[in-house]
Amino acid sequence: MTLQDCVNNIKTTVENAITTNGTAGKTSVIRSQGVINMLHEVVKTSLINVGVNANLIHPPLGQSNGEKTLAGFLKFKKQDICVFPNNKPQIVEPLDFNGLYATGVTEPYGELFTEHILSVNVRSQLSSIGNNIDTMYERTYAEPLNLHRRLPKMVLGEVYLLSVRELDSAQVALRNVAYKPHTASVGRYIERYIKGFAALNMRSSQRDDDFKYERVALILADFSQTPVKIYRNNTELNADGILPAGSTADMTNLSYDGFVDRLTEVYDKRFGTGILS
Repeated sequence: MTLQDCVNNIKTTVENAITTNGTAGKTSVIRSQGVINMLHEVVKTSLINVGVNANLIHPPLGQSNGEKTLAGFLKFKKQDICVFPNNKPQIVEPLDFNGLYATGVTEPYGELFTEHILSVNVRSQLSSIGNNIDTMYERTYAEPLNLHRRLPKMVLGEVYLLSVRELDSAQVALRNVAYKPHTASVGRYIERYIKGFAALNMRSSQRDDDFKYERVALILADFSQTPVKIYRNNTELNADGILPAGSTADMTNLSYDGFVDRLTEVYDKRFGTGILS
């Protein structure tokens, strides 16, 4: 599945749910795992296309069950997609430092193996993009910090799908698919997303800030268009008036293009080639 196929399928799924069951249908399908799992499949396919061994990917391509839970500095955290190394043994080890762990807790992989895992988490915000933005950002900030404080060499990626056009809730309640006109307020929220994710992006070595990801992909999509329009750079955003006039938000190194290439390049430099193949 390509990214374009994915967002087109998401549009069809959400809009069909609206025409069938209005607000309840929209809410149910957005909250379900089915929509976000489509984006998981895009990431897995992209990894395989750059030479990652499909047998090392968890959950496997085409499956949603089998997510792995990894031990960080503060707590265990389930990861959406993990690529395991092919050259390290899994060893059950005790967690003998403070955090949110109970005394005597063990973890199943061991610190060395876990540090060699490439992990990608996938999230989306398809409605009410201004809701809970601070909470979302704090969580996004904390997750690499939790892992990198224990595993400083670990390679982490984050994919975030954001709809740049909001659905019209009044029309959705009537089982009609309608999108609100773009507003200055929404543009300012999008600007915050871009600036926020840019601040967490492009960690280049284990000596860089622990709160950063090795690569972030912020997918900005206009679901009011058919096919769905994906914005990949500032030129496209500014041409459609998505960002506020004079905005300094910068999409450089934030689009999905080059996302997995960057992750695997950093991984190979950090650990050596052939470990994920």
